[in-house]
Amino acid sequence: MTDHRTAAGRPAAGEGRTGEPTGTRCSHVLLRVRELPRAVADFRAAGFEVAYATAPEHKALHAHVWFREGPVIELLTTPPGARWMRLPVTLRFGRGAGARMVRWARQDEGFCDLALLADADGFPERLRALRRAGVPGGRPVHWRRRRPDGAAIRFSFAYPRAHRLPFLVTPYDPPQHPPDVRHPNGATALRTVVLGVAPADLPAVRQLTGTGPGDPGLPGLRIEEAETTGVRAVELAGLTTAPAPELLHGAVLRPAVEAPHTTHRKGPRTP
Repeated sequence: MTDHRTAAGRPAAGEGRTGEPTGTRCSHVLLRVRELPRAVADFRAAGFEVAYATAPEHKALHAHVWFREGPVIELLTTPPGARWMRLPVTLRFGRGAGARMVRWARQDEGFCDLALLADADGFPERLRALRRAGVPGGRPVHWRRRRPDGAAIRFSFAYPRAHRLPFLVTPYDPPQHPPDVRHPNGATALRTVVLGVAPADLPAVRQLTGTGPGDPGLPGLRIEEAETTGVRAVELAGLTTAPAPELLHGAVLRPAVEAPHTTHRKGPRTP
């Protein structure tokens, strides 16, 4: 079975601690790069283990920086012509998919999206509940791909209609977190995702994460007010020194200096 991917690039799925469905939490951060082999080489030079998602490597569109548990970083590239394929992608994956994937293809290198992990059981009902709460999206898409070693991986995902909102994905089946990954730079876990949220998007983000103003927040997510909704930075446990920016293709990776928490506070304005 070949890897099934969209014309503009397909998201990989994440999983919760030890792989079991655990409700909504951060699954993975997507990093848009122009040339995947070069980005993989640069991240390896920055002290990360990086694994291609599919074979052959020279045709792959995705690669992962895995940790033993929790969220991961996905390097994503898009094929030529992807920026013009909004309509076919929308027809295949529902409203919201085309605009999102075209945005990935047209933007500069850097973080382009955030996936939130949702339980596989009841996934369609979760999407219906979001629509009732005012967060409409596309239909659930059931996906399958093959790893470079030939193993088949299954998961589902769905995109909100508003293309800058985080999207939802179910855990990998079977789980994929490697038990023995060791990054030479010392990174042990993706501790916190810093998500800038425009005020108009905050109610929808609260619905997607299942949190409210008085809640302790979604594990591993810190929300800051911004002009445009999007991932601003990632904090890594075990990392003592931020990698050289010229190796990171627009990603902002920094050592984790505090316990994960979620607030909605005013942060520096995005450009």
